[in-house]
Amino acid sequence: MTETNFWLFLAAACLIAAVPGPGIFYVAARTLSEGRASGLASTAGTALGGLVHVVAGSLGISAIILASAELFAVVKFVGALYLIWLGIKTFRSAGRALSLESAAVGDKRAFRDGVLVEALNPKTAAFFLAFIPQFLDPSGSNPTLQFIVLGAISVALNTLADVVVVLMASATRTQLIGRPQLMRRLTQGSGVFIASLGLSLALARRPVNG
Repeated sequence: MTETNFWLFLAAACLIAAVPGPGIFYVAARTLSEGRASGLASTAGTALGGLVHVVAGSLGISAIILASAELFAVVKFVGALYLIWLGIKTFRSAGRALSLESAAVGDKRAFRDGVLVEALNPKTAAFFLAFIPQFLDPSGSNPTLQFIVLGAISVALNTLADVVVVLMASATRTQLIGRPQLMRRLTQGSGVFIASLGLSLALARRPVNG
């Protein structure tokens, strides 16, 4: 990979990471409803889910899914239903008593949810397949390794942005934790928002080749 290509990629990847997207909104919603520990666990999960797409893209698996209307629809609807289920579950949990200590409960579940939410999002696969190849050096000795390295850097930058958002959302939650009615509404809103991300994914169209 040429040095120019690398710095162009890094600048573009930083810009994309700084722009709020579904991943940022998802971890923010989980943090507001369940606390900082859950938000960080969700962030780690989405990072691993992103790496799944990087590896799949380097091996051509993502391209196969995107090329097949049936496979794309299956992955899309499974991911959408999972997000909707998480949203409903979060909404229903709003009636429970909330405390700062309750955030540590269910971190493994939050991590698992993050992995599945990201890994089952075909839009992430489409992004990596459209974005990263623009910066690869076709004359390089190992395009697959180039794809994995650039993909990992992109995931790391996105994760860093997610962590910043989690810390900000956690600070907001700490200020509101003593106001149970407002926290209840906030948790309900987080559940509705997560479910809406699922609906948005369900309506996503398969990218048109060529």
